[in-house]
Amino acid sequence: MSSAGKLIEGRLKHLESHLERENPVLLKTVQSFRKLDRVARSMGLLDPEDSYATQIPWWPLISVLGTFSAGKSTFINHYLGFKLQRTGNQAVDDRFSVICYSRENNAHSLPGVALDSDPRFPFYQMSDEIEHVAKGEGRRIDAYLQLKTCPSEQLRGKILIDSPGFDADAQRTSTLRITDHIIGLSDLVLVLFDARHPEPGAMKDTLDHLVSNTINRPDSGKFLYILNQIDATAREDNPEEVVAAWQRAMGDRGLTAGRFFTIYSPDQALPINDEALKERFERKRDADLEEIHSRMKEVEVERAYRIVGALEKTARDIEEKAVPELSTSLQLWKKRVIWGDGIVFGLVFLLLLYFSSELGYWQGFSFAPPWLESFTSSAWLLYGTLAVVVLVAYALHHLVRSITAKGIIRKLSGRAGALGIKGDLARAFKRNTRPWRTIFNKKPAGWGHFARKRLYQVTQDADGYIQILNDRFTNPSGDPETTEQQAKAIDVTKS
Repeated sequence: MSSAGKLIEGRLKHLESHLERENPVLLKTVQSFRKLDRVARSMGLLDPEDSYATQIPWWPLISVLGTFSAGKSTFINHYLGFKLQRTGNQAVDDRFSVICYSRENNAHSLPGVALDSDPRFPFYQMSDEIEHVAKGEGRRIDAYLQLKTCPSEQLRGKILIDSPGFDADAQRTSTLRITDHIIGLSDLVLVLFDARHPEPGAMKDTLDHLVSNTINRPDSGKFLYILNQIDATAREDNPEEVVAAWQRAMGDRGLTAGRFFTIYSPDQALPINDEALKERFERKRDADLEEIHSRMKEVEVERAYRIVGALEKTARDIEEKAVPELSTSLQLWKKRVIWGDGIVFGLVFLLLLYFSSELGYWQGFSFAPPWLESFTSSAWLLYGTLAVVVLVAYALHHLVRSITAKGIIRKLSGRAGALGIKGDLARAFKRNTRPWRTIFNKKPAGWGHFARKRLYQVTQDADGYIQILNDRFTNPSGDPETTEQQAKAIDVTKS
């Protein structure tokens, strides 16, 4: 079955309507994901009510992480130009807030179920993940997540995630799981620390989780480490020592390269009496804020490329990883079934030979039981017995098939994650064990010329989308006509 279920098809149409309004460049990629889904469903890699398009966030994600009282909410309010998040020196919110754009003039706060049930948002079905690490907590999704809407134009085309104050020493496992989840999905991660508490050694586990566990990631370039509320150090004899202490703490955890930003909120700045010092602090703050805001703006471009990259990678993974893995598993299954059949039917033959010998049915090398003549003289008895023998042999063969398949299915259950494949290899293999499929099939079910051709079309589509994005955002030749070509490229995506 390669057709999409009604539920997932409705979600994809809803996604297309949103992309048409907010990001038309990506509109046609949904059709390419549909092609990919058809191949994956026919192979059994994908459930009919699932789609590769729902496994990636379509809007750029910016996560703001940090310790308690690090000024995350103040930073977000200043960026939005809208007082959305509550602020305070103590923890004022213990939930993850997903903040997105709304045309309404007033901000709204919606419960966590709004995120858990909508595939367009980064916490889709997060309750299942929480349930795995904390039994019974999945039902309390509203205690972990909330959705907030805001009319700020800064949010148009992107999603902001504000995390609760981070303290790995006392954090619940479920909260750490959510933190790791959003780090993996985010296009940009801002890690804020509080310059008013420059004792990095007191939060060893927190630094380990936010720094040590991230610097070796292949996408470590998306992390920005920010020392916030640096204006509090203006009254110190040596404010540079505060920054140096944090840089040493970062270095102790392996972060020896990259930018380390120092900022404070212009809206809630402490008074600095020394004009020269004030001017120096403001100049450094403004330069760092400009660079941070510039990176936040760039994620819209990066996300478009990342989605197209995910489309192409998934197509290649199916052909280059999933198909070979399934083919190898089918060959292994065939060998095990042949060996199993040989052992089972060999034992049956030996048992029949033993009992027939004990009953005296053999005259030398001739099989001559007393009932043989009457048996062969009755056609219906002969054919009926042969039918029973065939059915028993068939049942034994399929019992062997089933037992040997279960072992391979268990092995494949965790292979998709290890290989980096999006899809269920165990389900795909199980489709190959259906009764009408012979063990001598070398190709996995659903894989053939048309499936390969469809994946080739998807990779070609991905190259075309990259060219459209390049035409929109780059102009290596300096040709003034490129502006007109860019407009045409965008019009093509809308058509």
